Amino acid sequence: MDFSTTMEIFVSNYTLIDNEIYELWVEGVSAIEAVCQLKGKALLQQGSNVEMLQSEIEDHYRTYSLLERLLHNPAKIKDHQLEFQIEPQIMSMLIQRYYKFDDAVYRDILGKKLSTRNRKDLDDLSERTGINILSCRRQFDNAKRVFKVVEEMPGLVVKNIIDNFALDKELAKSYATVVFLGSLRFDCTKRKLQYLSFQDLSHCAHAIMANWTCKEQGPEQDDTEFDREFLLDLKDLRVMLDKDREHKQ
Repeated sequence: MDFSTTMEIFVSNYTLIDNEIYELWVEGVSAIEAVCQLKGKALLQQGSNVEMLQSEIEDHYRTYSLLERLLHNPAKIKDHQLEFQIEPQIMSMLIQRYYKFDDAVYRDILGKKLSTRNRKDLDDLSERTGINILSCRRQFDNAKRVFKVVEEMPGLVVKNIIDNFALDKELAKSYATVVFLGSLRFDCTKRKLQYLSFQDLSHCAHAIMANWTCKEQGPEQDDTEFDREFLLDLKDLRVMLDKDREHKQ
């Protein structure tokens, strides 16, 4: 009698993502703090204990840390599909959440040089806003990364951000605000402007980009630089205003 058994084995490296744990990781919450926040929730209700919960969270955190280098360069994620098997819609969600930001953080860095020195000031920002310092650093580094990639790139800045970072349009428009005001060195720290929120300044920035920059199709198309003819018109207008003042005197 033949007692041999035929078995079929399938090995997969499909990457499991827990939305709640990923959100805590993005916000800079430590694994220990995450355990405290998730105790008594669904994971424990399934019959696990605190030790099992901590082990699972730490495992997720390790996975997300490995994924982070890909999130820094979303355009090349397709080259690593064998390393991390993640469905496209899930990967899109990971990217959007990783690049999300707090208005208070980006309002503070608008117009500033994204330098190491200013990064050190994030401790004060974290204390003022109550936002986790690790989250502040992630947001600062994301802004700096996007800025460096698209600053010198010809074309429309929102499209360039979408193409290189796979962000949705609204999120890309917010990053375009950071790039535009940063590249033109707009001083958003003046006392007269302090009452304006990030969204207020973003609205103004996109109005300027839509009406005052080079939007015509061609090699010179760039909506982060002012249109030359428009600047010449402004110069002529200033001359006319000066003459008008002299006439009134």
